[in-house]
Amino acid sequence: MITEQYQIFNHLLATKAQRFWNFVLDSIFVYILILSAGTTLVLIGDTFNNLTLSKWVKHLTPAEIIFYSILIAFLYYFLTEVYFSRTLAKMLTKTIVVKFDGSKPTITAIFYRTASRLIPIDFISYMGAVPSGWHDALSRTYVVNRRDFIKDRTAFKKRKDRYILF
Repeated sequence: MITEQYQIFNHLLATKAQRFWNFVLDSIFVYILILSAGTTLVLIGDTFNNLTLSKWVKHLTPAEIIFYSILIAFLYYFLTEVYFSRTLAKMLTKTIVVKFDGSKPTITAIFYRTASRLIPIDFISYMGAVPSGWHDALSRTYVVNRRDFIKDRTAFKKRKDRYILF
């Protein structure tokens, strides 16, 4: 006799539509953060009469803009998923990031998940049968429907006599 361990199955995974909306909404949130960071730096520079800061932001090269945009996106995904196991878009679509056993992902897993998003064609990986991206596979995490996941995990924990007979 072996006690069963909870695990994620395909019926709990977020749909392709939810994953699409997560991508679109998070892209919008990241864009807003990028604009807000630049605007804030300019306002701080103008408020404290620091023209060097304002000029620096206004004259960023395309390479610097890309670098800071990637940095802000990385921090957005990393921090929200480390602390909440979900981004703002996942909150709206009622999905959450979990490990194969339903537990909260480690900081290392979230780091790999976030770094994998930098793969330029990561979004193409959702075109398969299972709505899972490379950043899910490389970090060994899953995006699941939060309500279904909680219901399923609660039912699993409540079951008596969870044994597999050989």
